[in-house]
Amino acid sequence: MRIAFLLGAGCPYSIQIDADSAKKPLIPDIRGLTKYVSEKLSTDERHKDNYQILANRLSENATIEDILSHLRSLQDVVKKGDIDGLTESILAELDTEICKITTQQVNAILPEADTPYHQLAKWIQGIPRAHPIELFTPNYDLLIEQALEKHKIPYFDGFVGARQAFFDLTAMENETLPSRWARLWKVHGSINWWSIANREGELEEVIRQELHLEANDEGKRQMIYPSHLKYAQSRRMPYLAMQDRLRAFLSRGQAVLFTCGYSFIDQHLNEVILNGLRSNPTAVCFALLYGPKSNYPEAIKKAKLHPNLSLLAGDGAVLGGIESSWHVDEQTSHPLHDVSVKKDGEMPIEFLLGDFIHFGNFLDLQLGKQFDHVNLPTDNSEAI
Repeated sequence: MRIAFLLGAGCPYSIQIDADSAKKPLIPDIRGLTKYVSEKLSTDERHKDNYQILANRLSENATIEDILSHLRSLQDVVKKGDIDGLTESILAELDTEICKITTQQVNAILPEADTPYHQLAKWIQGIPRAHPIELFTPNYDLLIEQALEKHKIPYFDGFVGARQAFFDLTAMENETLPSRWARLWKVHGSINWWSIANREGELEEVIRQELHLEANDEGKRQMIYPSHLKYAQSRRMPYLAMQDRLRAFLSRGQAVLFTCGYSFIDQHLNEVILNGLRSNPTAVCFALLYGPKSNYPEAIKKAKLHPNLSLLAGDGAVLGGIESSWHVDEQTSHPLHDVSVKKDGEMPIEFLLGDFIHFGNFLDLQLGKQFDHVNLPTDNSEAI
């Protein structure tokens, strides 16, 4: 079978690191990131007034992605005029500053100890397979890349080159990649992607290169979230090409997609996933959800209409379109009992794999079980 993983914002959030005698997420979730960016800009004398004007145009619940989309839409229409006093140059400066602050926050280094990213990379490295593993993520960070490189796993992310790697759509559509490789598709961009425009402001190319935390070069824009673009421009952007890879993965033959840390609030990705599942009954998606089912009302509605979308949450699941709670009886003798489920006293049984930490441990155990049947020699001289 062809296997893919979609890793959402809950994955880096699950990794806790030491900070000032306390624990904090390696990377904040979208709400935490939005709060951080807003606080930074609200205390910056250069940008606070203009940022407040921009924020007033949006709802209180707007995320940093909503803010970036709206800001870039304004840049497309303002031209030589202004909107609420926001000129094209002011909007461009806000765009650059938001991307800079976001990059500083999400440009995290994986801890040396085994993290779920390392465990996933080891699993990819260790399993025999006929097809490359495909990895999808809406996250902008470089954590997956770090784990794959740590374990010497070759991967292709749509770019080719070294100093200024260029986006190669033709190579993306080629299915002849060796099975030992992985494919990495960053559907919302990355902190090391840059778009380069010509003098008329039209998109010329997209590159991947080293991070620049200082001011961007003229005509260069960091690509960490899809902006509002004309169709002719968007077809040349990696975003849609990455989504097309997800669509193509689900549309052909037997395919299994696992999601972890993904809450199904991204309507664009939901549409791609659901269209793929509808068009191909032999494709299946297992969504591993953190916390109770009640946190995911929209996802539950979708799963009830799509029997090949299975939701597995802390207190229950939707399987084959039927919602139910987990069985009350425990199977304590099962080797996966403490890895995938737990029960504390009189509390109901809780499914754990929606937590990326537990999912990583689960993959480690699955990898180890491959060798349970191997009879190792008793003579040490013959041991490998």
